[in-house]
Amino acid sequence: MTTPIKYFLLLLCFSIGSQLCIAQEAKDSTKTDKSAQANNPLANMTALNFHNYYIPRLTDSPDNAYLNTSWIRFAKPFANGKFLMRISMPLSTVGTPNPTTNEVNSINGLGDLNAFLAYCLVSKPTKTIGIGPLVALPTATETALGSGKWQGGFAFVAFFVHSPVLQFGSLITYQASLFGDNNRAGTSLGAIQPFYFWQLGKGVYLRGAPIWVFDFENDSYGVPMALGIGKVVTVGNTVFNLFIEPQYTMLHSGVQPQIQLFSGINMQFMGE
Repeated sequence: MTTPIKYFLLLLCFSIGSQLCIAQEAKDSTKTDKSAQANNPLANMTALNFHNYYIPRLTDSPDNAYLNTSWIRFAKPFANGKFLMRISMPLSTVGTPNPTTNEVNSINGLGDLNAFLAYCLVSKPTKTIGIGPLVALPTATETALGSGKWQGGFAFVAFFVHSPVLQFGSLITYQASLFGDNNRAGTSLGAIQPFYFWQLGKGVYLRGAPIWVFDFENDSYGVPMALGIGKVVTVGNTVFNLFIEPQYTMLHSGVQPQIQLFSGINMQFMGE
């Protein structure tokens, strides 16, 4: 068994086990604060998110190599909230130094679009769990920004409101290449995104939502840790959630983000 698979299974068990242990103490309630639900990826509300990952340093790369990826994410529930569709489109910049001149050359463009459709197995004020198929389309405008492959897989997401103060959960995905450019390598990617939120009051909260990435095809992985801060504000029928979150990769193999700054604004539209 390769190292990425071992870490993936270990962290998968840790992520699910720790959530189940804490979730057993959660009590169902019809009253949940808007701040507690503002980070729920399965919330029964239409949502539009703008996220950005600025990565000034990569592992196993020259010091002046960098990445920046912006994501536009749209989520829409339907069938009375039993299903939720999320579509994500990345806009990326890759900065690589010229080995001769050491000048940094930048490549900009769209990456691969991905989407998943989650069926809500559980939908309660304090507990939401969903699972469904995931697809990724080779929409990248530059070779370096995408896989050149059509990919398929699954997504599993859970969100628990332990109390008005503590919320947590995780998004677990897997995707692999189905067909596409025969000159490009195949893909086999697993990801675990634990997320945790600690409400400080008046819409202010501490947060973390790192993505643990496992590339089984190339035997590489990256396991970052994160701690940031956010603010939830309601204006009319729209819940605005603004945040900034530094992340540092503790375990890695291959080229992975060493330091990254995750920031964004989420908008949930109530009454949709």
